[in-house]
Amino acid sequence: MRRAGAGRAGLLAAAGLLPFAAVVVLFLLIPTVVVVVGALSDDGRPSLSGLTAFGDPTVLRAFARSTWLSASTAAIGAVVGALVAYAVATGAPDGVLRRVVTSACGVLAQFGGVTLAFAFIATLGVSGVVTLWLRDALGVDVFANGVWLFDMPGLVLVYTFFQVPLMVIVFLPALDGVRPQWREATVTLGGSTWQYWRHVGGPLLAPAFGGSALLLFANAMSAYATAAALVSQGAPIVPLQIRAALTSEVLLGRADLGQTLALGMVVVVVAVMVAQALLQRRTSRWVAGSAR
Repeated sequence: MRRAGAGRAGLLAAAGLLPFAAVVVLFLLIPTVVVVVGALSDDGRPSLSGLTAFGDPTVLRAFARSTWLSASTAAIGAVVGALVAYAVATGAPDGVLRRVVTSACGVLAQFGGVTLAFAFIATLGVSGVVTLWLRDALGVDVFANGVWLFDMPGLVLVYTFFQVPLMVIVFLPALDGVRPQWREATVTLGGSTWQYWRHVGGPLLAPAFGGSALLLFANAMSAYATAAALVSQGAPIVPLQIRAALTSEVLLGRADLGQTLALGMVVVVVAVMVAQALLQRRTSRWVAGSAR
């Protein structure tokens, strides 16, 4: 009877996973297979000719810009987000500050696309609220031309807006796993705050910090909607190059180029996520050990 009950429970659990499995297959596995097959074939025949696109200077520049954009926003978001997460972790576990910050970060981390682009244009654009206030009240025209907002500097600022709250969400559990007793033990043994962070807290949190930063890198590398809404002319980063290859009215029949670029994005994101998973596994070990 117990075996039969366990078997039914297993079947019910598997049935509950079916909707998730269907979403993964339809929106992750099948598109990935289509991209890989399309990039590695020519008129239905296996071919590596499409990979020659990675020798195009325009494509290389796009990948370089995407890498720089992802790395810079991941670094800024990781540092600022870690500091905010640390401030939250040192407060009361059930305090108002923690609830407000975590709720706000949950919303802001998902705030993107046309809405986020419009918010920055309305704030820092040529006729933005802050731009007009600086000009009329202080006589400062630093944002007068507004061109920077629609180029790489603007993308860095806008991407950082959702990278910081994402870092707070993913790094806060690691900070919660750091026990106060470890710092007390360091002080008891005559260690300073610097020695604690150098020899205890820093090494323990380094895998979690690195894994979170890699997650931010992958998040920025694959982001599309915000950049597409903000940059209407040109394609400075890879996602916008893919859009241009698939929808351009000037360069027709370049869907193969879009699939090749998408394959490059898949390879980069998969490599980053594998590294992030390895670091996350290491982090989970000491977090589980600290909970015992």
